[in-house]
Amino acid sequence: MAYKLQYLTSMDKKIFRLALPNIITNITVPLLGMIDIAVAGRLGSAVYIGAIALGANIFNMIYWNFGFLRMSSSGFASQAYGARDFSESMNVFIRSLAIGLAIGFLIVLFQYPIGELAFKLIKSGPESVQHVKTYFRIVVWGAPAVLGMYAFKGWFIGMQNARIPMFIAILNNVLNIILSIGFVFGLGMRIDGIALGTALSQITSFLVAAILWQKYYGRLKKYVRKETIWDKLAIRQYFKVNSDIFVRTFLLTLVTTFFTFASSGMGDTILAVNALLMQFFMLFSYFMDGFAYAGEALAGRFIGAKNKPLLQHMIKRIFFWGLMVSLFAVVVYTFFPNLILRLLTNDIAVITEAKNYMFWTLLIPITGFAAFLWDGIFIGATASAEMRNAMILSSVVFFLSYFLLMPMWGNNALWLSFIIYLAARGITLTFMARKTFNYEKI
Repeated sequence: MAYKLQYLTSMDKKIFRLALPNIITNITVPLLGMIDIAVAGRLGSAVYIGAIALGANIFNMIYWNFGFLRMSSSGFASQAYGARDFSESMNVFIRSLAIGLAIGFLIVLFQYPIGELAFKLIKSGPESVQHVKTYFRIVVWGAPAVLGMYAFKGWFIGMQNARIPMFIAILNNVLNIILSIGFVFGLGMRIDGIALGTALSQITSFLVAAILWQKYYGRLKKYVRKETIWDKLAIRQYFKVNSDIFVRTFLLTLVTTFFTFASSGMGDTILAVNALLMQFFMLFSYFMDGFAYAGEALAGRFIGAKNKPLLQHMIKRIFFWGLMVSLFAVVVYTFFPNLILRLLTNDIAVITEAKNYMFWTLLIPITGFAAFLWDGIFIGATASAEMRNAMILSSVVFFLSYFLLMPMWGNNALWLSFIIYLAARGITLTFMARKTFNYEKI
């Protein structure tokens, strides 16, 4: 009994040593989104809230498609760490950083056609579209820094270091909040002030990440083998995994972006309501992602070390804690919805309308937690094909549900489809995991 307790405690320590810094890291991200919406919500019109939501979703649509830079970096680096292969670890870092920066500069170069394509998808009025354009034209200059940070973050997590990403994320988000509030309320700027604060904080954080990498990991430069960085076999595997993750992330982004654009077709009030309620989803997701990141790092580490018993034990413990966090979220959303809504906006009409849809937020944690955790574990295992297939199936379910139910239920159909989509991801990945990790139950 004492041995078993010690065994559980040891694994829980490994999980929380990685999860807690990532939770602290991630909680600053929805906090930033809430602050941006709160600032926009005090500019005198619901149009500003919708414009921030639409502008942010355009960049989510762009950046999330390149999430493979972070995910594959984490998976490959953690497996190299488990195998104690520091030469391959450096290869992973150099590949991800070089590709991330290159894509970021291409986005800046082609910002006009990218923006025009995104603006055509917006169904809101001309005032809202103009605000979105202002936001986009400023924030896009941070693209190389954002995608470069994906490579840094994934690599740090793969190396079992969650503290440096935590520090950088807190720096980025606190700086963003201070600059946005300063530009808007101090200098009298509006949407352009929020956008400028975002871009400047992204660039500053990337530079700080590079400095910290040099300070704590610069010694690993001696393991660089130039002849192996772009090895054909390794590059083929790298792009195979990344292509699968790209498809998975594209569909995830498509669903999330479609949710906002569909909301924009229901009027400015519903757009503002759904933007507020999606903050409940984002708040939960960033808590759960903390455990997913722990799953990434530990799954890759144990697979790299070829330690199947520890891998299976970690999966059981991480699902236990994921369920506990989900139940806690349900309690918070049940008893404190008004407090959260009033922190986001002082628009009484929007708050009143939002209460008609609050019950959907209670279903998010229970139906969604398994998908988040499995995503992390599959990333650590670089089992990308399974993630891709599960997302394809779940996305089809989402769009079928929406278009079938929309004529009858309106906004409730949109939310129900989203809940079904979350549940489908978790259920599909659970069945796939039994074959992928070769065990009977969690």
